[in-house]
Amino acid sequence: MKVFTQLYDACIRWAKHKYATYYLALLTFSESVFFPIPPDVMLAPMVISQRQKAWFLASITTISSVVGGIVGYMLGAYLYEPVVLPFIEMMNYQDKFATIVGYFDEFGVWIVFLAGFTPIPYKLFTVSAGMLSMTFWPFVIASSIGRGMRFFLVAGILYFGGEKMEHKIRQYVDVLGWLVVGLIVTYVVYKQF
Repeated sequence: MKVFTQLYDACIRWAKHKYATYYLALLTFSESVFFPIPPDVMLAPMVISQRQKAWFLASITTISSVVGGIVGYMLGAYLYEPVVLPFIEMMNYQDKFATIVGYFDEFGVWIVFLAGFTPIPYKLFTVSAGMLSMTFWPFVIASSIGRGMRFFLVAGILYFGGEKMEHKIRQYVDVLGWLVVGLIVTYVVYKQF
C-alpha cells in the first residue's frame, strides 16, 4: 500500500500553495502554544518543493515558533490557574508537568534550549518557564537558538540534499511511515501492560 507516498505527494502539492507560508507560520505558532503536530512536517515538504526559499522558510518557522513560545510563557506566567492547570488536568499531564518542573530546577535555561532543539514537546516548557517565573530574556534567547538550530538544520539537510534527497525520501516514505506507525502501536500496547 502506497498510503504514505500519496500523502507525501499531497504535502508537496500543498507546500506550493500560494498561502503555504502563512499556514506554516500559523502551524508553527500554534505548536509552540498548544498544537501537537511539529512544524517540521510542513517545513520539510516546503523546502523540498521550493529549495530557493529554504532559509526564508526556516526563518519564518523560527520566528513563529519563538513568538508562540512567548505566548506560552505569558499563559504560564499570568493564566496558569484559570487556563493552563485545568487543561493539564483534563489531559492527565500532571506527572509530565511535575517532571518538567524538576528539569527546570536541575538544568535551568538549558532545558528550554534542549526542548527547542529536540522533539521534546516545546509547548510544555514554554508554559512551565512562565509559570516558574523564569527570567524572560534568557528564555527568549534559549528558545531562539534552540528552535533556530532545529529548523535551519532541517532546511539545510533538505537544501543541500537536493533532488537526490527528495528522490530517496519519496522512495522510502512508505517504509518509514509504516515503521513509525509500528512504533506508535508498540508504544501504546506497551503502555497498556
